[in-house]
Amino acid sequence: MTIIAIDRLAPDTHSCCTQLDAHGYCIIRGAVPPLLVERLANDLASDFQSTPHSTGPFYGEKTRRFHGLLRRSRHIGRFALDPLVVAIVETFLKPWCDTIQINLTQAIEIEPGGLPQPPHRDQEMWPVRSAGVEYMINVMWPFTSYRAENGATLIWPGSHRRQDEIVMPLEEAIAAEMNPGDALVFLGSTLHAGSANGSLDARRGMIISYSLGWLKPYELPWLAYPPEIARSLPRSLMSLAGYQAHRPNLGTYEGRCPSLLLSDAADAAQGAIDILHPEQEQLIADYRAGRLSPNTASQPGDDG
Repeated sequence: MTIIAIDRLAPDTHSCCTQLDAHGYCIIRGAVPPLLVERLANDLASDFQSTPHSTGPFYGEKTRRFHGLLRRSRHIGRFALDPLVVAIVETFLKPWCDTIQINLTQAIEIEPGGLPQPPHRDQEMWPVRSAGVEYMINVMWPFTSYRAENGATLIWPGSHRRQDEIVMPLEEAIAAEMNPGDALVFLGSTLHAGSANGSLDARRGMIISYSLGWLKPYELPWLAYPPEIARSLPRSLMSLAGYQAHRPNLGTYEGRCPSLLLSDAADAAQGAIDILHPEQEQLIADYRAGRLSPNTASQPGDDG
């Protein structure tokens, strides 16, 4: 099966989203300059060296994985906040949430000799499913060349439309072959798997995934980036990493938006502050004004 890719020299949000919607994945060639990838990979080289092997049949015992990448290199923001990537993510996720969030940052090294990863859909970590709703999007950035022989990620094109099938024929899969600077974007509903590394060298890269802002993320951001660390990082990055409330009143600290923890006013005494949708505020006003009756139909998005 042929790999379908888009050249960053002439991409746009529409063409990327069209491919993602049709096939469940999109490879963007030359998404960032290779030199930027090299600088980030160099920043993380010592972490790869010091991280123990993973444990378990899913992660794989010939792999190394570590998280909290937003605090490990000043270059990571360029990847996490890439304008094209964020536009793609918002196109698919914003219809179902107030704000998007970073679900995970994970660096991965696959050594030779390990077993292939079992096929899976990442959004299956949440026990919810609504027709037409995407819960997350993954973006994989290679630090070394990804080839079929060294364990390039397998993608089953079109599998996002066949979610009742937990296993599909291997011949229907493609190996997402890429070079540093390329990016693989795929839906949380797309069946995929890390394949076995049959080469002599380790394969390295990272995943940054984004999810609906009201879901519990894979990586708890306030532990990965406690306030004393978060204050030293770009606010736009920390907002994406969880230092923002999701209406209505989700993900708050002391009843307030956690972005307060990023400012000098974090310790100032202040009561809880509602963070509501305008239509929710209007419903409250209508109720108090006597404009609602027991037979009034609920509005989309109403909460108890």
